[in-house]
Amino acid sequence: MKLYSWNVNGIRAVLNKGALQKFLDEYDPDILCLQETKANRDQFEIDFPQYEEHFFSAVKKGYSGTAIFSKQPAIRYEDGFPDDIVKKYKVTGDVYGDPNAEGRVLAAEFDDFWVVTVYTPNSKGDLSRLGLRYDVWDRAFLAYVQQLEKTKPVLFCGDLNVAHQEIDLARPAENVGKHGFTNEERERFGDFLKAGYVDTFRMLYPDKTEAYSWWTAWGGARQRNIGWRIDYWLASKDIARRVKGAAIHPDVMGSDHCPVSIELE
Repeated sequence: MKLYSWNVNGIRAVLNKGALQKFLDEYDPDILCLQETKANRDQFEIDFPQYEEHFFSAVKKGYSGTAIFSKQPAIRYEDGFPDDIVKKYKVTGDVYGDPNAEGRVLAAEFDDFWVVTVYTPNSKGDLSRLGLRYDVWDRAFLAYVQQLEKTKPVLFCGDLNVAHQEIDLARPAENVGKHGFTNEERERFGDFLKAGYVDTFRMLYPDKTEAYSWWTAWGGARQRNIGWRIDYWLASKDIARRVKGAAIHPDVMGSDHCPVSIELE
């Protein structure tokens, strides 16, 4: 079973470029999780009859959003955090708005596992959303996947907007303390690992360098591979042993991110 995750940075953009169509033809994923779709479903047309699709769009048009395409229909979907998580972790928003109204978390239940796609809030260049990340969002998200895990193992993926270790970005020294590589964000990613979730790519390739999933648009960064690994597949321990392959696909164009994938036995 082939599972892919891709921050498309606007589904209308990748459709207009033909990039999503080309990707589906070439890679033929069984499940595809998208982030940053930036559109309501009625704002574009698609014709992928092999897939069931489910979109969770932001209230604010043209912003954020997630989606899941699957060949096997899901048993059910959950849009956003449930009320108990929102209440316990006070996921009520900040000066930028309510993150639970931004289409950032979408879960799909299948026969023997959950798939969760997430578009984690960016801490912003001035770190004005770091407090939300550290105190609220990452703690709430961990609690949510643990809640799902009580019923079935969880595979969660997406743009987590953090490079965990120095090996996960091209220029760690000059980015220490900057958004995406603060101690706070890295600590919260470490919380996932401490809770037993497995970074599937590092499980298979613990020492692989120059493996990045996002590049800035400036200075020819992608051509020179000056990037960051901020897109992930993490897995419950119970299902991580079924992961027989993990890959990053920098040759897939159309977004400032590239897809990341796992193969599940």
